[in-house]
Amino acid sequence: MKISALAFLFAATAVFGQSIEIGAPADGATVKAGSALVVEVDRPDTITGSTEVAVVIAVRSCVGSPCPSPADVLGTVLYNGGYNPMFHTNVTPSKPPYQNLTVTIPANLAKGPAQLNVAHVTLIGAGPFPFLETRNVSLNIV
Repeated sequence: MKISALAFLFAATAVFGQSIEIGAPADGATVKAGSALVVEVDRPDTITGSTEVAVVIAVRSCVGSPCPSPADVLGTVLYNGGYNPMFHTNVTPSKPPYQNLTVTIPANLAKGPAQLNVAHVTLIGAGPFPFLETRNVSLNIV
């Protein structure tokens, strides 16, 4: 039992060290339909070995009803491709590795509340094992 608990603790630590955050846009940002948007995807530095597979960035209108969890429905896919977070020298030393990806908000997206969703896939450890997570921020489409 002690070995299982220790293995679980190690796996949980490895996973949380690989988790991403959306560095930009800020939650609640106002974005014009049809405009370009820079999405900053941050990933904390880690000592656990990992291989980045991909990120998917999508947007979903929330006009008329609450948005579902991005784990269930991503919305209109704006980017589906590689993810290579890197340290940058022109930022504060505490800034984690990140990658900026520029997407275009669809011109026909309904005005009002929306959700920007990011799905992240990585392989963790020597095994390795697959890890999938989703993050989101709210947007106001004008």
